[in-house]
Amino acid sequence: MLAAGSSEAALAFIEIGAVVLGLALLSRVAGRIGLTAVPLYLVAGLAFGDGGIAEIDVSEEFISLGAEIGVLLLLFSLGLEYSESELRSGLRTGVPPGLVDMLANATPGVVLGLLLGWEPLAAVLLGGVTWISSSGIISKVLADLGRLANRETPAILNLLVIEDLAMAVYLPVVAALIVGGTAAEISTSVAIALVTVVVILYAALRFGGVLTSVLGRGSDESLLLGVFGVTLLVAGVAQSLEVSGAIGAFLVGIALSGPVAERTERLVSPLQDLFAATFFVFFSFQIDPADLFASALPAIALAVVTMACKFATGWFAGARIGAGRRGRVRVGTALMARGEFSIVIAALGVDLADGPELGALAAGYVLVTAIAGPVAARFADRIPLPAASATA
Repeated sequence: MLAAGSSEAALAFIEIGAVVLGLALLSRVAGRIGLTAVPLYLVAGLAFGDGGIAEIDVSEEFISLGAEIGVLLLLFSLGLEYSESELRSGLRTGVPPGLVDMLANATPGVVLGLLLGWEPLAAVLLGGVTWISSSGIISKVLADLGRLANRETPAILNLLVIEDLAMAVYLPVVAALIVGGTAAEISTSVAIALVTVVVILYAALRFGGVLTSVLGRGSDESLLLGVFGVTLLVAGVAQSLEVSGAIGAFLVGIALSGPVAERTERLVSPLQDLFAATFFVFFSFQIDPADLFASALPAIALAVVTMACKFATGWFAGARIGAGRRGRVRVGTALMARGEFSIVIAALGVDLADGPELGALAAGYVLVTAIAGPVAARFADRIPLPAASATA
């Protein structure tokens, strides 16, 4: 029995090692061509999942747990990007563009889901997939292009703040609906989820300074272990109360501030990269490539429509802060990419009747937008504009 266990462990090590080395190669390729590695990770998952060229069985449970941790670290790192003042500023100036953003970009997803004959909940999840831009991809693109200090960039960041906070409501509500039950049970689950989010957000903003002070003492090692432990604990508590654990992790990230947040970001970044890559791979593990090909046309059509809608949203948001037409083009193209949140939302519906179709369409959709969005942003300044309107 011991020999059998050792043999299985050895095979798991080989599988995991091969996957991680493959991800390293894909990351290097993505860096060379100047694109995010997310689409390549999704393709890798398709190759090694159901219906792929080399299905992985032995280490699937380990990779599944790694993927769950990847979601938590993605959202935790996203929370680190926001300070209390930035959240307040985003809420004060970003709500009107945020409402336009939701209506313009969630509606096409919901409508397509219903036209495909999906149950309403699956269609709502598809609306979430098309609504939320990828904060991770966008922040990387802005940094790579040297646009973080541009006049129009606050319009982008404010919209991202609104979207991320909206997810704190959207995710627990749809999670409660997925669990199902009677109308009273669903209402109770939704109420508990929303109250939990409000309590955690209040605690993060009210006592974030205390948490920052306590965790910030000592060595980098103690900080990393403390932050990782708190993130898992809060996410676990949130999950037990029918709230997305990812949102709990996001709010923990918001709670940390100042130099401690900067230290934490530096320490957590390698872990986040590893586990986030695992998450994207595991998500597409569960998708049959045949389903992806079947959903290719709807995914491409949806990507074209919603990238145009994001462009219009960005134009509106840029105009509200007084950006010139060239600046509004930069805002619109920067917002086109979808990524981590879209995959998180699609993963919620994996057990629905239309879950396989939703996952395949979402994967194809993210593949298209995660490639086309950064390319559009990179060439935004080359888009022709009338001579009199070409100033930034």
